[in-house]
Amino acid sequence: MQTPIAPSATDSELDSDEVFELAAEVFRVMSAPMRLKIISALCNGERNVGQLLSEIPTTQPNMSQHLNTLYKAGVLGKRRDGVQIYYRIVNERVVTLCRAVCTQIAIDTVGDER
Repeated sequence: MQTPIAPSATDSELDSDEVFELAAEVFRVMSAPMRLKIISALCNGERNVGQLLSEIPTTQPNMSQHLNTLYKAGVLGKRRDGVQIYYRIVNERVVTLCRAVCTQIAIDTVGDER
């Protein structure tokens, strides 16, 4: 027996072009390794750009561009505290998907090395 993708979704809803378009958009947003690193870092709590740059080697403009993409896609939220802007994850489904894919790839990579 196959497990349904979404327990409350009907077959016609799963075949909907809109569902596939939305799924493709999620994968597009997550297609950049830098964005996956940002999501991973923010799993440990909110961070400002400086804190993220201390964990992830890149330039400040590049980091800001990726943060903006994730924010516009609804993956991240942000709040201002003085001059600092703090980013946090607001879409836990994306985090779950990211962890599942990255964990499976890590398992497969370790298995391939043996």
